Amino acid sequence: MITYRATLDVPAETLRRLTIWLVEHRRRIGTPKGSRAAGPRAQALLVLRWFRDDTRMRMLARDAGLPISTAYRYLHEGIDVLAAQAPDLHQVLRQAQAEGWSHLDLDGTLIETDRVAAKKETGNDLWYSGKHKKHGGNVQILCDPKGFPVWTSPVEPGSTHDISAARAHVLPALYPAAAAGLPTLTDKGYTGAGIGIQVPAKGRNLAPDTATRNTLLTALRALGERGNAILKTRWTALRRLCPGRIGDIIAAALVLSTLERGHY
Repeated sequence: MITYRATLDVPAETLRRLTIWLVEHRRRIGTPKGSRAAGPRAQALLVLRWFRDDTRMRMLARDAGLPISTAYRYLHEGIDVLAAQAPDLHQVLRQAQAEGWSHLDLDGTLIETDRVAAKKETGNDLWYSGKHKKHGGNVQILCDPKGFPVWTSPVEPGSTHDISAARAHVLPALYPAAAAGLPTLTDKGYTGAGIGIQVPAKGRNLAPDTATRNTLLTALRALGERGNAILKTRWTALRRLCPGRIGDIIAAALVLSTLERGHY
């Protein structure tokens, strides 16, 4: 066996903050000090290595001196602790209005998953996305005007269209915000979303005013396109996930990205 030193591409402050949250969690559930096989810092490092590098669980368990079953338990506990720090949608909208954001960007993304044996009433594969030709879960991501993700939705099966997922989780809260002067910009997949949700018009040979509006919306949304990339390329564990955990894991990745904002 060859041993070597490695560097984890995560700011030390992120490790420190997650360690503090894990310490607080252990106190809250009444875990006696020193009763666990690994301390909060070692657990935080395990969680961060998994998120950042998608390190194999067998390696994480070995490096932490844990049985693999315990390593899995520590990982999922860490995911839950992180996800609990994610802001809810109403908090984000209050922040946006208080800070005078010009708009929000809304987009959906597919988080790939292993094939799931679940069928719709029509008999079609529930978790298969015809748009992406892959199995996965649909997650709606809300970004600030600079294109930084600020909120993620619970997961819907991959066969769910963006507008259906948005109606289930985010649109009802966006209408009052739009009425208060905070519009949301989206792509053509959200056509028919409702008043205050700005969607480019479909079709060719559009009237000059309509074509100009489409160009302006596309330009404003350009930065918003980076929100999905920030989450999915920074945290490589998001490449393929268990369907039942996608919502919590993407929320945890949002919290980690927020902690790191400005560091990369």
